[in-house]
Amino acid sequence: MNKENQTKVIEFYFSDFPQFENGGLLFLILLLCIYMFIVVGNSMIFLAVQLDVRLHNPMYIFISIFSFLEICYTTVTIPRMLYNLVSREKTISFIGCLLQMYFFHSFGVTESLVLTIMAIDRYVAICNPLRYAIIITPRLCTQLSTGSFILGFLMLLPEIVWISTLPFCGPNHIHQLFCDLEPVLLLACTDTSMILVEDVIHAISILTCVSIITLSYLRIITVILRFPSGESRQKAFSTCTAHITIFLLFFGSVALMYLRFSVSFQPILEKIIALMFAVLAPFFNPIIYSLRNKDMKDAIKKVFCSEKLIFLFQINVLVDFIVNSYKILATFLLILSSYLQIVCTVLSIPSAAGKKKAFSTCASHLSVVLIFYGSILYIYVRLKKLLPHYNRALAVVYEVVTPFLNPFIYSLHHKEIKEALKRQLMRIGML
Repeated sequence: MNKENQTKVIEFYFSDFPQFENGGLLFLILLLCIYMFIVVGNSMIFLAVQLDVRLHNPMYIFISIFSFLEICYTTVTIPRMLYNLVSREKTISFIGCLLQMYFFHSFGVTESLVLTIMAIDRYVAICNPLRYAIIITPRLCTQLSTGSFILGFLMLLPEIVWISTLPFCGPNHIHQLFCDLEPVLLLACTDTSMILVEDVIHAISILTCVSIITLSYLRIITVILRFPSGESRQKAFSTCTAHITIFLLFFGSVALMYLRFSVSFQPILEKIIALMFAVLAPFFNPIIYSLRNKDMKDAIKKVFCSEKLIFLFQINVLVDFIVNSYKILATFLLILSSYLQIVCTVLSIPSAAGKKKAFSTCASHLSVVLIFYGSILYIYVRLKKLLPHYNRALAVVYEVVTPFLNPFIYSLHHKEIKEALKRQLMRIGML
């Protein structure tokens, strides 16, 4: 293509986001709730480690750094996704796209380096415990953490600078949820064979971290299995399981995304994989690292539930609130956002008969949802000090009343089920 016939692209368009009225509301509510959980949960971990002197050791310091990175990592992409779900334009400027790619991958590389350091830290702690304090010193922790940030942000810089020099003359549709290297490079009006070189560079960096972490934990498992007492083995494994879980979740999705070279997936699968490492891994981080960790829970209680900071709450209230919110609100908000989208769709049906029929198919399920989740939310996701007297009555509601009303709401209120019951009763001679 001649240079005079090229039109320079100044913005990119995310073509795969649904319109707000066609499903965007459901994804908006769900993604917003997930982002709030990520920020709140990881912030609590970071602050608990910084403010509680009992957690001032290398393992928890690295966990707090990782939590801080998770907040930054998701803030690069999720707010823009939320904007695209409510906006009709769904565009991002060329510079904005480059910056999003740079910070997203820089924070991602830094996270992978921190995970590698955490594996080495556990290796020294379990395989060489007598020399742990001598080897993993506060000064070394600072050097490793600083080095991870510097290397993470320098590693992507040449690649982003090179992409900024490429000609983009159209089309400008990015078939991904955020600006990523390969979807953007495919839009360049030039030879994109450098994508293979880029894939090789990513593969080397990812496999290096994966190899170090895998070898560290293979050695750790070998040492732990030699411990004479079962209690010692269990305690040693408990310090590693959270890190291994995050490692598998994070690097598993990253490997599917960036270690496939010319292999292509279905578009929907591409987006699911992207969501796994861009959204879901940071979402599970507070659950895996803190809410399953006794020391971390105790630190959160001490820091956030003291009279100096939250004088209206009893001890344990804030932690219980976060735990119960993770357990209950995720499914409830998914159901609620689904029905908000259903109501919007039903109201757009032109005929009154169509609206009535559509609402009737949802009324039964919605009634059970409101009774069941209403009582559960009132018991578990609330301020116990302010509402202390209704536990037994509410427990009866969701343990007894809801199952009791279920046949009436789902069956006896439903014409087709009533007819099916009549046929069965007539068949056995009861009618």
